[in-house]
Amino acid sequence: MDYDVLVIGSGPGGYVAAIRGAQLGMKVGIVERAELGGICLNWGCIPTKALLRSAEVLQLIQASSEFGIQVSGVQIDFPGVIQRSRRVAERLSKGVAFLMRKNKIDTILGNGRLIDDHTVEVQDGDGRTSRYRAGRILIATGARARRVPGLEADGKRVLNYKHALVLDSLPRSIVVVGAGAIGVEFAYFYRSFGAEVTLVEMLPQLLPVEDEEVARELEKAFKKQGIRVYTATTVEKLSKTRKGVKLTIRREDKEETLAAEYALIAVGVQANIEDLGLETAGVEVQNGWIKVNSFYQTSVPHIYAIGDVIGAPWLAHVASREGILAMEHMAGREVLPLDYKNIPSCTYCQPQVASVGMTEKAAREAGYEVKIGKFPLRANGKALALGESEGFIKIIYDAKYGELLGCHIIGPEATELITEVALARSVESTYLEVLHTVHPHPTLSEIVAEATHVAVGEPIHI
Repeated sequence: MDYDVLVIGSGPGGYVAAIRGAQLGMKVGIVERAELGGICLNWGCIPTKALLRSAEVLQLIQASSEFGIQVSGVQIDFPGVIQRSRRVAERLSKGVAFLMRKNKIDTILGNGRLIDDHTVEVQDGDGRTSRYRAGRILIATGARARRVPGLEADGKRVLNYKHALVLDSLPRSIVVVGAGAIGVEFAYFYRSFGAEVTLVEMLPQLLPVEDEEVARELEKAFKKQGIRVYTATTVEKLSKTRKGVKLTIRREDKEETLAAEYALIAVGVQANIEDLGLETAGVEVQNGWIKVNSFYQTSVPHIYAIGDVIGAPWLAHVASREGILAMEHMAGREVLPLDYKNIPSCTYCQPQVASVGMTEKAAREAGYEVKIGKFPLRANGKALALGESEGFIKIIYDAKYGELLGCHIIGPEATELITEVALARSVESTYLEVLHTVHPHPTLSEIVAEATHVAVGEPIHI
């Protein structure tokens, strides 16, 4: 064998898995057809957060008078905003290349496909092919924007997230179809720079996987920012015009036409499984995703798969953790299956949204008698000092045993705050442990304890 393990795909699942495999003493190779770091690092998580940071800086400048600082003559260099985002992504991609060298992992550039259950054929950019044999193979090829009939992206007037990341000028107007994390982040971004933004979601709320109260608060905040929001609305037709696009939408029995310069389609993902040779190797696919067990073994036990290619949740941090567990299982380590009920979810618009565990609705449907604690950011000193007092925290406990069931935050730095609750849930904390943990003052993190006080009927600052 050329390798103990050959990894196909170098996203946050693949490259992290490769590093862990090397740490465990395996000889590892990694195959990548595009940029090291995959979609997340080059076209997803990282560059979008760089764009959002530019939007936040602009909004802070625009609100400077509230802090006693007068700023005039502000100009937007939109190509510069895009270029900074690309530089950040390129820097991290080079960092992944360094990590591969540091851990003595061979990087093989090209398209990889299985020609049997131990052999991967790689075709490089010049059409030359090479073959590599491995004792085990890890598939981490990720996913891409889902193709929706009638809403196909062309990169000109109808965009997907990759097109949106490299637009050379700011759209005057845009309709965003889909209000999951990608959709709401881009809606916030474009609106922050002054574009007319309309957000259309088929389901009854923005961020459909989040708590209903949080979704309502986000919709309220977006409307205040000037974003037009349509929920429980379907797109019946999309057509291109000389100046842009027209979308026919339907809500209940009412039809309406939306016109804009661009449409951004953000309605889910599909697995990158084409031309991988899965059938040749005997790897089973179910409903468009590679089927795996709790240790990420496919129907062929020495072929593993992780990350977006195996289905939801489509999150970089999940892929990384799956990659570590898969490699440890290959190495014969004792591995505890990942608890998917304790995966933090983060959305980086403003206000930020983050959650972990059950929603209130899910907890009640599961038969729990619950204690709910809500605490508004406007009652938190640090939030007021920051000038970001919009939003709240909602924490859910089991009334019988005090178990921490879930937490939902909308407000400043929600995506940073949620980790405390994820850790608390991972060690099976109750409200007692949260209340006995002294939270420093003044901090945003105090809201976790404050909401817990409310849940147990002992509110302090409201």
